[in-house]
Amino acid sequence: MKLDTLIVKGIEAKNNPNKAVVPPVFLASTFVQDDLENFQEFAYSRGNNPTKKAFDDIFAKVEGSKYAFSFGSGMAATAAALSLIKTGQKVLLNSNVYGGTYRYVTTVFESHGIKSEFIDDLNFLSEDDISEDVAAIFIETPSNPLLRVTDIARISKIAHKKGALVIVDNTFLTPYYQKVLEHGADIVVYSATKYIGGHADVIAGIVTLNDDALAEKIKFAKNTLGGIISPMDAYYLIRGLKTLSVRFDRQTQNTHKIIKFLENNDAVSVVHFPGSYSEQEAKMQAAQASDIGALISFELDEKYDVNKFVKALEIFDLAVSLGGVESLICRPATMTHEAYPKELLDKIGIKQNLLRLAIGIENVDDLIADLDQAFKKAKK
Repeated sequence: MKLDTLIVKGIEAKNNPNKAVVPPVFLASTFVQDDLENFQEFAYSRGNNPTKKAFDDIFAKVEGSKYAFSFGSGMAATAAALSLIKTGQKVLLNSNVYGGTYRYVTTVFESHGIKSEFIDDLNFLSEDDISEDVAAIFIETPSNPLLRVTDIARISKIAHKKGALVIVDNTFLTPYYQKVLEHGADIVVYSATKYIGGHADVIAGIVTLNDDALAEKIKFAKNTLGGIISPMDAYYLIRGLKTLSVRFDRQTQNTHKIIKFLENNDAVSVVHFPGSYSEQEAKMQAAQASDIGALISFELDEKYDVNKFVKALEIFDLAVSLGGVESLICRPATMTHEAYPKELLDKIGIKQNLLRLAIGIENVDDLIADLDQAFKKAKK
């Protein structure tokens, strides 16, 4: 079965109660048990819930993994994956990782005696760079917001030689474009708020993996820390996932055309997208993903006013997040990455004139026209 068919038909109606085409929403917080000694599969919804399980099962099929666990947010999923790292150990990360992840490892981890080290380019990492205390390497590929690409297979190979786990945030490409576990990673995390839900109406996260022992630890973290997804949000994910392929393909088609427009516009000094940094990264991207996705960023030329440009936009909404059907714009330095110290933002290339575009499914001619008219109004 092709992936875009599996996305729609992964939940077989004949297996649903009363053969419903759509899995029902079970809002119950608790479930009646048969006896005092043996809990059934569903006992208390913090542990498991039929609607949540329906989504977890279909997502595991789509990912091609043995296990999938849904959470109440992308950060809850990330925190559960990172809970595998213990006091005295260290995690290595991309230097321009998502601001929420940066805040978590530089505050919560520090307070628990866990070290973090941010690497400018993980592609240059060698076995000798992985010290004995490194428990995991956390990768965003492509990264946020500069869309740098990391070679998952290479990092996984050298990490495993040193006994370290590889955790990959695959939010920006989803399993529809990038099957991370096939390239050797141990754990994949998602903010399902983005392309999986796809409609800017749910906050959720996912952890997916194959290893039985690690899965038990993730399950324990979910149940113990309590960062669970609600049954209604699980239903929204089931519904949203079914249209992932048509939404994401349209968004990505739009993105390719917008990149060409931006690259040939005097208002733009540089455009960032997966594979744009170097020929080497372009080859990596082509090897491990089937397309580039629908998130890009660009630097506005100094002859243009950033505030005037953003305010002049009529279709692009100024908002954080991405992955919904609508097109959004944000300035990472003051929005998604505000947790970073300013001097560090400058060092890693997240400038005040860097703008991030999350491309939606609107008519691409309208999107380009909106950018064009805003550029004209923003010229100093």
